[in-house]
Amino acid sequence: MQDNMMDAFNAQTKQMFEPMRKMNSLMLNNMEKMTHYQLEAMKRYSQMGTERMRSATEIEDAESLRDFGTKQAEMMNELSQQMQEDARVMSEMSLQFKSEMEKMFSEAGQQMSEQAKAATKGEQPAKASSQSSRKS
Repeated sequence: MQDNMMDAFNAQTKQMFEPMRKMNSLMLNNMEKMTHYQLEAMKRYSQMGTERMRSATEIEDAESLRDFGTKQAEMMNELSQQMQEDARVMSEMSLQFKSEMEKMFSEAGQQMSEQAKAATKGEQPAKASSQSSRKS
């Protein structure tokens, strides 16, 4: 008897914590993807900056200064495009995360609704016998 009660308690506990476990897992996966992407973006930006500093140290005359200025403008254009692409990718990741969270909450709500319906079908309506037995 006690084993059955413990098994039922364990099953109910697992069922109760399952939505939270799924949510935590989803949030952790999203945080991991976002962090990885941001680290890669930071690596790209720092490499661009390092390359530009290296190029600046190679300036020897007016012609190399002019070339450096031209490449600097190209690099700024490339940097701008890369930042826009990074913002787009991060936005897509956020929208995907939002969609997955909405789906998870919808499933959890539906499951709770089904459980509530099953619980109410299993109950019988309470009788008002205490009031009717006191009539004088």
